Amino acid sequence: MGEAATAPAAVRATIGDSEFDRDTAVTRRAPGVYDIDLSAGWTIISAVNGGYLLAVLGRALADALPHSDPFTISAHYLTASQPGPAVIRTDTVRTGRTLSTGQASLFQYDEEGAEVERIRVLASYGNLDALPDDVRTTARPPVFPPMDQCFGPQDGPAPVSGSSAIADRLMLKLDPSTLGWALGAPSGKGEMRSWFGLADGRDADPLSLLLAVDALPPTAFEIGLKGWVPTVELTVHVRAHPAPGPLRVSITTRNLAGGFLEEDAEVWDSEDRLVAQSRQLARARLS
Repeated sequence: MGEAATAPAAVRATIGDSEFDRDTAVTRRAPGVYDIDLSAGWTIISAVNGGYLLAVLGRALADALPHSDPFTISAHYLTASQPGPAVIRTDTVRTGRTLSTGQASLFQYDEEGAEVERIRVLASYGNLDALPDDVRTTARPPVFPPMDQCFGPQDGPAPVSGSSAIADRLMLKLDPSTLGWALGAPSGKGEMRSWFGLADGRDADPLSLLLAVDALPPTAFEIGLKGWVPTVELTVHVRAHPAPGPLRVSITTRNLAGGFLEEDAEVWDSEDRLVAQSRQLARARLS
């Protein structure tokens, strides 16, 4: 593990009372139907970040299902979401003693007033605290420099106004060995590693892990590509409640072919536990 580090927030927000909680809060309109105003604070250019959207739908399902913790959640991103009003409709597929399964879709309206489905998810929920302590793994936490030797958005040139509002809400400190793209010299390796937290110091929980897997710059940048890398499908497995403190996120891409690439993410907590894993299929713009 890298040297111990703490989030640099002077006044730490708490789980349930942070910007992330307020911006992912949903209002139940009727059983299984929720309203939300998608915040512009979690956008890249004008599109709402996919991890933030997954957390929004994840919160709605946590309310709709008898279990509160996401174990596995798979999302298909159908059209780009925009800041503003949206409605989420959920359905309970099955409920059991240890797991319950549901599906949810988020809708917005286009300029003609027609309803447009933005994202559809299928998820299974349970109780993470009820899982056995037995761990048998060959996985190892990523090794990279301590936080004070890594670099965040604030260490680079001033961004174009409005280009990445989400960066102001995150604590990202990227491993220098995965920052060649920022210096105009990408390594050609599909790797991205970073310390991760929320800028207001709120500790991680299962819902914020859904954001963490999709919050780093895309591995395509280090492969040598530029521009937006839109998500087609994202599956996240939440393995445990994360311990307090900053997370370490490691993302790798092994194969870019036919204009699509995969991103495999691991999220490790301050106690060296693998608390989340994900695989994403994304479209790479080659020209």
